[in-house]
Amino acid sequence: MKKGLLALVALLALLVLAACGSSEEGGSSSEGGEDSKKLVMGTSADFPPFESVDSSGEIVGFDIDLAKAIGEELGYEIEVRDMKFDGLIGALQSDRIDFVMSGMSATDERKENVDFSTEYHRSGEMFLSLKDAGISSIEDLDGKTLGVQLGTIQEQGARKIQEEYGFEIKPIDSSSIMVQELLSNRVDAIYIDKAVGLGYQAEQDLAGFDDPTSASPGMAAAFPKGSELVEEVNKALAALEESGKIQELKDKWLSEE
Repeated sequence: MKKGLLALVALLALLVLAACGSSEEGGSSSEGGEDSKKLVMGTSADFPPFESVDSSGEIVGFDIDLAKAIGEELGYEIEVRDMKFDGLIGALQSDRIDFVMSGMSATDERKENVDFSTEYHRSGEMFLSLKDAGISSIEDLDGKTLGVQLGTIQEQGARKIQEEYGFEIKPIDSSSIMVQELLSNRVDAIYIDKAVGLGYQAEQDLAGFDDPTSASPGMAAAFPKGSELVEEVNKALAALEESGKIQELKDKWLSEE
């Protein structure tokens, strides 16, 4: 009898440990119970001023501060995970993260795979080149090599106008590497979000001009399809807009636009 009782206790202990272990996998259990109040946010921290790594190794930027403000509004702790931009949607679909804020535009193509919040910012795009490259308009890109960040709306936009303007496209993993490719003359120009591009233009003394072709969709937070968090975050964004907090963060991070 005593041996049977001990075996039952041991079995229950193993089951409890297994349950604890499984609850730690994936993104967070923000939608699975009242005890958990943490959300895991995916971002690609190579896109200043929206997200980048500072000298102390901390991920900072407009998206990061806005995500934390949303977390405070809703009562969640925000954990930020850095990953490649073209892997963010896959991470959402596999439940490794709860949401994405990474300067991501809410395109129709992406809406097939994820749900988006209301838009919180719209930048537009620009082209950057070296000052002695002789590139001052989109027509000057004919026969040139254009760098774009892999998986971004800029890559999609460049492919739409590639044939019309006669340039080659070179997809590159990150915006920082893209700028290095430009400085090393491995690409003739780069196509980039305007808010990010203005920072690089000033930092590296580059030539640049706005994209005259079309306006891109605005930036929004992305979620797995059917996520209940979309409605919560939309309410938080509306409250932060009304209180002036979003404008405060824009003034802090995006004042060069």
